[in-house]
Amino acid sequence: TRSDRIKALAEALIAAGLRAPVTTRFRHEIWVKLLGNVAFNPISALTGGTLEALVRHSETAAVIREIMAETEAVAAKLGIELPISIEQRMAGAEKVGAHKTSMLQDLEAGRPLELEPIVGATVELGERLGVAMPATRAVYACAKMLDEKRRGAPRSK
Repeated sequence: TRSDRIKALAEALIAAGLRAPVTTRFRHEIWVKLLGNVAFNPISALTGGTLEALVRHSETAAVIREIMAETEAVAAKLGIELPISIEQRMAGAEKVGAHKTSMLQDLEAGRPLELEPIVGATVELGERLGVAMPATRAVYACAKMLDEKRRGAPRSK
């Protein structure tokens, strides 16, 4: 709900220079964030590309759009209609510019990649809901192998 308490919190965050819209459709916002993270994060870790570079590379951008479409299909099966289109999400990422995703930053810092909570969970949801996710699975498998290899982790089965 748009309570006085949440409005006060949003005002404080906005005063600190952050973007803090108040919404009653919180799950939809989570899926908008996930739409980008599932697609951009592992591909940036695999390629070293920034958001801007990923969007401007036509073949990579095509794979990103496929992953977003698969993720959007999972959301739809859960009854969630995303408030922005894939093209709007792509344009927003390009506008951010030469930003490194958190997964690329983790890779460069030698930290484990957050593949399971972001990509693995989405693939699992798709599987349970009967949504085919070939592009997401392919990128997930490659990023998982990269993460395991650089950490010396045993090969997953």
